[in-house]
Amino acid sequence: MALIKSISGIRGTIGGKPGDNLTPVDIVKFAAAYGTIISSGRQKNTKVVIGRDGRISGSMVRDLVVSTLTGLGIDVVDLGLSTTPTVEIAVKMEKADGGIILTASHNPKEWNALKLLNEEGEFISAEVGAKVLALAAAEDFAFSSVEKLGTVTQDDSYLQKHIDAILAYPLVDAKLVAKKNLKIVVDAVNSTGAIYVPALLKALGVEQVIVLNEEVNGRFAHNPEPLPEHLSQLSNEVVKQKADLGIAVDPDVDRLAFVCEDGSMFGEEYTLVAVADYVLGHRKGNTVSNMSSTKALKEVTLKHGGEYFPSAVGEVNVVSKMKEQKAVIGGEGNGGIIVPDFHYGRDALIGIALFLTHLSGHKNGVRSLRSHYPDYFISKNKIELEKGIDVQSIFEKIRKKYQRNPVNTDDGLKIEFDNDWVHLRTSNTEPIIRIYAESDFESKANNIATRLMQDIKEFA
Repeated sequence: MALIKSISGIRGTIGGKPGDNLTPVDIVKFAAAYGTIISSGRQKNTKVVIGRDGRISGSMVRDLVVSTLTGLGIDVVDLGLSTTPTVEIAVKMEKADGGIILTASHNPKEWNALKLLNEEGEFISAEVGAKVLALAAAEDFAFSSVEKLGTVTQDDSYLQKHIDAILAYPLVDAKLVAKKNLKIVVDAVNSTGAIYVPALLKALGVEQVIVLNEEVNGRFAHNPEPLPEHLSQLSNEVVKQKADLGIAVDPDVDRLAFVCEDGSMFGEEYTLVAVADYVLGHRKGNTVSNMSSTKALKEVTLKHGGEYFPSAVGEVNVVSKMKEQKAVIGGEGNGGIIVPDFHYGRDALIGIALFLTHLSGHKNGVRSLRSHYPDYFISKNKIELEKGIDVQSIFEKIRKKYQRNPVNTDDGLKIEFDNDWVHLRTSNTEPIIRIYAESDFESKANNIATRLMQDIKEFA
């Protein structure tokens, strides 16, 4: 089991000993450190928005976080069962000082996490994150007296507020989507997507919606990461129902993947490519994705006269690069869409609305739309790390081995081979090394990844 502390939050498995797992003690320490830092120096009462996904441990974690924050004298707005992008939007709408999302994103059911937001509804900076980690380690916080305890407000209005904001977005055309008369199957993986995605689809005029794994109980029916190997049920149901497409989201609804009408995968990497193609067709500008994402986005961007910029992996890094380059659309190849003039956060819901508008303006179906984009294959692999392993030493040995190739060390190690590439990096959320390789043929991508995995094992 594990406890992973990073600048953007704390993530771990529930139970076990403090400091080794995500226990109540760790949750309180981290929430107290965050609350202390964001309330420091403020003349008025600090306000924090919280929301959670459908995990089994969600209620327990919520109670601990709320009690800790109110104990610090902080007022809490609790959205209850929500999504990551909804909490991000609510922070701005509430004019709050920060937000905490209780979700371990794509991790299995035994995991949970506290994702920390600033007053812009964006992930906290590396500098603030480092302060939170240091303060939590020192346990240097003081709680309020009984007369100055914070308050708790329950607010279930943000489902509708999020949907209303999407419908009002200029590039979303609900009337066009409704005319398409789509039949859609949704895999909600037993979390809050079961609440939010069908409500959005109905608001877009989609009358025929079939929801799989719709009970919000956190007992995920399959691995919750929306990868092809986990979406066979959705694929089969799309074909069985003769649906126009399938939609898969992760437990906190910030990642998005589609299944074509024939049951084939649209490809999570191509979620961003398709949405970017639509946005760039209406709005000239630049794009950003992390360097583990497909080069197809760069090609689409150049086709529309824009410029593409890679960033380090991680939403905070993508957002930073998007602001720097004034990108009009960006995100991550794992199905994360960031629409900057909507909000700077991965949002599967605005992604769904933009994709369906794009599809509805297309004469044929989803499979036909997919054929408009290049066919590249990314082989995604991982190696679990043993405690104490020196990853940087391994990467340095691999860098020397491939020193004749173009190499980027901004985020782990990215090596280019003619028109192909491989990216090695440690995960921010799990004790693993991720190995991503892209080529024009699946076998070539797999072979490149296999070669580098052998290198890692050899040098370890």
